[in-house]
Amino acid sequence: MDRGKKPVSYFENRNNKIYMDLKDIIRENTLRYLPAKSLRRCTSVCRDWKLYISTPFFAHNQSNSFQDLSGFFCQSHLSLPSFLSLEPVAYGVPDPSLKFLPEPVDIRCASNGLLCCQGRTEYKAYYICSPVTQQWKKLPKPDANHGSEPALVLVFEPSLLNFVADYKLICAFQSDLDGLEFDIYSSAEGCWRTSGEICFGNRQIVPCTGVYVDGIVYWQGRSAIIAFDLTSERSTLLYSYSYGSLGKVNGKLCSASIHGSKLTIAELSNAYANTMQMHSKTKAWSVKNVTLDNSVFAGPTDQENVLCIKGEIVVIRLGRTLFSYNMKTTDIKQLATEADYHPRMIPYVNSLVEV
Repeated sequence: MDRGKKPVSYFENRNNKIYMDLKDIIRENTLRYLPAKSLRRCTSVCRDWKLYISTPFFAHNQSNSFQDLSGFFCQSHLSLPSFLSLEPVAYGVPDPSLKFLPEPVDIRCASNGLLCCQGRTEYKAYYICSPVTQQWKKLPKPDANHGSEPALVLVFEPSLLNFVADYKLICAFQSDLDGLEFDIYSSAEGCWRTSGEICFGNRQIVPCTGVYVDGIVYWQGRSAIIAFDLTSERSTLLYSYSYGSLGKVNGKLCSASIHGSKLTIAELSNAYANTMQMHSKTKAWSVKNVTLDNSVFAGPTDQENVLCIKGEIVVIRLGRTLFSYNMKTTDIKQLATEADYHPRMIPYVNSLVEV
């Protein structure tokens, strides 16, 4: 028996064990919350991390865990796309010009790391791609005429149960019956289908304004917001508090506009307020006004100066300069000057999602 022997302490080994445990904890519980560009730098930490980050299982977890607004894909008329990062050190893609696609493209919309582009040759095919992994898929030609500026919304909701990206592409297009019809592409079915719903009337949609919130697709129209429920495939009209940029904040539809230094954010609290009895006190929109720094935002501006609202971030155009405003921290940051400004800016999430 060894009762008389004193226990031997191995301080060095014990410290190494603690270090290894911490490294494993970071690997298993932290890395998946980082954006793609930061993860690329993490691959140089050690061989173990490089192999772990390179697995399809990790890419799947990261696309479910990281969904923060990272920047914008930008494009001027007939130019190559570029990427404007909110944090250049953390967010980025290998080829912002998207030259890995088989033809020059126009960017149309994005959703949780996937980007929808439209080719410029032949029948102007749609492409769904992942700018980080550079994987892409060419969609079949739709039967309907979507027009020169298609009102597209890409819907991709990452799911732990689906290892293959399951997405839908919805297009509202002008009908021959004086109204809007809705074309739906499903990646699960691999084909286009035109819904039986028609939103009658002279409805003009503002390009690049579509947003998806909780099962419903919204477009900013000239006189009202057009809503299309993907489950019931029924359309409705919403009359917003003010004409502004549509976005998603805390899982709800929001409309943001700016007048001088006053930022107005209207949140859709009851989409059915217009169907209630007269003199009802129930309001469709709850409104919040924020006074911004007068030294930056001063003088009259038009309402279209809010380019995007997503999560806690509001992107504002002041003249030809872009600023981001964090609603949580109230920080204001200049993003781009006149030389970097582009009329088409598509919000993007720096995800490892695979097509």
